[in-house]
Amino acid sequence: MEEARQIVTDIRNGNIKPIYFLYGEEAYYIDAISGYIEKNILTEEEKGFNQMVLYGRDVTIDEIVSNAKRYPMMAERQVVIVKEAQDLSRTMEQLANYAKNPQHTTVLVICYKYKKLDKRKPLYKAIRELGVVFESKKLYDNQVSDWIRKSLQGRGYSISHKAAILLTEYLGTDLSRINNELEKLQLILPKHTEITPAHIEAHIGISKDYNNFELKKAIGERNIVKATRIINYFAQNPKENPFVLTVALLHNFFTQLLQYHGLNDHSPKNVAKVLRINPYFVGEFQTAAKNYPMKKVSSVISNLREMDLKGKGVGGSALPQADLLKELLVKIL
Repeated sequence: MEEARQIVTDIRNGNIKPIYFLYGEEAYYIDAISGYIEKNILTEEEKGFNQMVLYGRDVTIDEIVSNAKRYPMMAERQVVIVKEAQDLSRTMEQLANYAKNPQHTTVLVICYKYKKLDKRKPLYKAIRELGVVFESKKLYDNQVSDWIRKSLQGRGYSISHKAAILLTEYLGTDLSRINNELEKLQLILPKHTEITPAHIEAHIGISKDYNNFELKKAIGERNIVKATRIINYFAQNPKENPFVLTVALLHNFFTQLLQYHGLNDHSPKNVAKVLRINPYFVGEFQTAAKNYPMKKVSSVISNLREMDLKGKGVGGSALPQADLLKELLVKIL
């Protein structure tokens, strides 16, 4: 986040480079930086003749270079943005010659999502010399709630810890999806509001009591009544609570619990570090470890794999989600 913010700050201060190569697994920052450039470097009057957006599947490297070498019309510079540039991965190194001697009145932005740039090759070295290379890395699960908190803080909001965890559990690590939901909340709630699970339930549609986060906790505690109540809710609302997602999250939880059993150092700091979880969850693993010995955890993981196949209709006729959920709970508890 800090590196992306610094790139935007430099552009805002007039420190504009001739090439921006944005790559990596996390699309959010690539879109955010390229979007800022697209909206802010040129005035609305200048954009008509001096800004173009190309797509990797529709152009060649030669065509990109040809456009980049044009001179701007009645403006200080032109902007050329190449989106979905990963479609040019086989020929991308051909851009190295241009990168060694770029047109300084052009701002060329390459959006190279879900791919890596080989740092040993000439293209990377040339862009590092005269432009900006930014790797947008995927966040780990235990980093997302902190990202939510910092992101909201920058917008004038705060969020309770449980609400941040709830969003993370429901939306995963997809920052673009999370950002979309946060923007919805911004439209509804006044600044300086602390976002709570009740806000999320009311405005995003994630139940604060009936979700995979609460199910995982109930199963870890062997709270059969609560787990059954949540399972019944899932059965009545299958579209909002896909069975495959529930199984995947529980499989991840029990896999981490197996790792927990194998640790020599069970201190909260070490557990959070090794399992790559938020320290908030360490207590859940301590409780679950007492309720599920290592042998039982291995059995549950095997059962979850079997249920995952059943949920996908493998090895037999597809069962209703309600039946699958009940069988799942019985096999675990």
